[in-house]
Amino acid sequence: MRYSLRQLEVFIACAHHENVSRAAASLNMSQSAASTALQEFERQFDLRLFERAGKRLRLNELGRQLWPRAEELLERARALEQTLATHRDLGRLKIGATLTIGNYLAAGIMARYMEEQPGTRVELEVANTAAIAERVLNFELDLGLIEGEVNHPDLEMLPWRSDELVVFCAPKHPLAGRGQVGDRELCAATWILRETGSGTRQTFERAMAGLLPRLHIRLELQHTEAIKRAVEAGLGISCLSRVSLVDALRRGSLVELPVPQRNFRREFHFALHRQKYRSAGIERWMELCRANS
Repeated sequence: MRYSLRQLEVFIACAHHENVSRAAASLNMSQSAASTALQEFERQFDLRLFERAGKRLRLNELGRQLWPRAEELLERARALEQTLATHRDLGRLKIGATLTIGNYLAAGIMARYMEEQPGTRVELEVANTAAIAERVLNFELDLGLIEGEVNHPDLEMLPWRSDELVVFCAPKHPLAGRGQVGDRELCAATWILRETGSGTRQTFERAMAGLLPRLHIRLELQHTEAIKRAVEAGLGISCLSRVSLVDALRRGSLVELPVPQRNFRREFHFALHRQKYRSAGIERWMELCRANS
């Protein structure tokens, strides 16, 4: 074999960081060692994988084609190493989750996964749908758990579980206690919503098609808990996942507003890169997610 796994690691790190120094630091190597490994990798096959502009490296077309294949090969090598070292197939996972999933569902799944596999390491990153999808595409996450809809040729979207959004207000809000809230009342209300780019906002805008230009949006916030507190304080009404509202609705600190004329149903999805090796750990994580649906 004319190349080494270390050379692949250096190539992939340079593709991620677009800089030899940062790539070397991520691999705990000296800059000169990383630079030499990359140069030898290219020289062995008489090719160039990057366009160089000063200290910045940018993948050329050939480099972009090789990147996912190198990622898959290295992931398989790591899985084999894990199996040889521990005689188990489950290993380190880097999971991305959108805010609702990360804050209200992922912790329980993580606890079950780590209980099954003592000593394993799971990294959980919580961000909105657009950010998680981008990191899956860049091979920075093994798997994304997302609320929104993403269409990209390199992403495989697998259905996980059903969800629905709920329109809600504070108990003393004028709309509280209504048997049904019509479109006229929705347009007259003051809204506090999730930010653009979130799966919740995406579903809300789809459900409210035809009314969006007439809605009075007072605040856009990134965190569900901040939105709930703002609604409890009487600043307006909102719309979030039922998953995030279970306790507040049970306590009565927030009140559901029936809006039967609007469809707030949606699906949670697994997001995977089509060319990423699907390890036993990834498969087991998805099994646990489905078992907790």
